[in-house]
Amino acid sequence: MVTVEDVRAVARRLPRSEEHLIRDRVKFRVGKIVYVAFSRDETVMGFGFPREEREALVASAPDVFHLPGQSDMRFQWVQAWMATLDPVLMEELVIDAWRMVVPKRVAAAFVASLPDR
Repeated sequence: MVTVEDVRAVARRLPRSEEHLIRDRVKFRVGKIVYVAFSRDETVMGFGFPREEREALVASAPDVFHLPGQSDMRFQWVQAWMATLDPVLMEELVIDAWRMVVPKRVAAAFVASLPDR
């Protein structure tokens, strides 16, 4: 199980990342672009994910991932139930979502600074 605090610990390390409370929902963004957001009850985490790969992700673990509501299908977005999300996978998903919204050089510098890279 993953908590908002677990995600916060990952997001705080990411350059240019900011946390905001918008309409009672915790969101992490770079500039004005949101890359992770939580449901009001913090049971679902939405995150940026390539549109062309999201069906495969949901199919690979339907007990963890699901597509967003119809109105959000136009965005590059997938959702995960916090109760079934693995902490290691969460970290990878958050970093990948962040990498989608920062300049490539910023992402490359951060990834190069990670251990085992």
